[in-house]
Amino acid sequence: MSELIRLEAVSLTYPSAAKSLPALHNISLSIGAGEHVAVVGRSGSGKSSLLNLITGIDHPTAGRLWVGGSEIHGLQEGPLALWRGRTVGIVFQFFQLIPTLTVLENLLLPMEFVGAIPEKERQGRALSLLEQVGIADHRGKLPGNLAGGEQQRAALARALANDPPLIVADEPTGNLDSRNAELVSSLLLSLAKAGKTVVVVTHERNPAGYSRIITLADGAVVADERSAS
Repeated sequence: MSELIRLEAVSLTYPSAAKSLPALHNISLSIGAGEHVAVVGRSGSGKSSLLNLITGIDHPTAGRLWVGGSEIHGLQEGPLALWRGRTVGIVFQFFQLIPTLTVLENLLLPMEFVGAIPEKERQGRALSLLEQVGIADHRGKLPGNLAGGEQQRAALARALANDPPLIVADEPTGNLDSRNAELVSSLLLSLAKAGKTVVVVTHERNPAGYSRIITLADGAVVADERSAS
């Protein structure tokens, strides 16, 4: 299995007016291509901070980090945004769809920004992705006219727009009922089986179906368990 993500002695501290706030401490780990990873831990353990580093949203205070062979935190903002659009699909707990664009337009926008998908193929690809997540019939609707589970499926389709090798999801089922949560989890599992690297932050105590579970506590990795299968 080839390595997609590597962290070497990475720490992250958020500055504040009163005092610095440590979020991650001396984390070293690697994640291989095609792994389906759950990141678990209590609130404040550093789970979302770890995702923010992997996606280039935050910059490490110390240590080094590579994703897809690129040491992303050495990039300027413009190249970093382009790298992110090509390499990472992000699924947020609160969907983060653009409310004034239709579901279809929410998928076309990242394709236009990155330019990785030829223009003549974009509409067909967007429709195919919406079909894949089961909401093609809603392509002309605004996000606010969709139920929460449908919005999350639209967000997942958008994350796949540029065919990135890495999908990261921050509590993607946290605001969904049990049926939609199971559907979204199954979609993420199918992506891992298809060869995507999928990293999911979750509050589930005993998450099932993952090839690996990384547990954080107080900003440090305290357990790293791989499935026996």
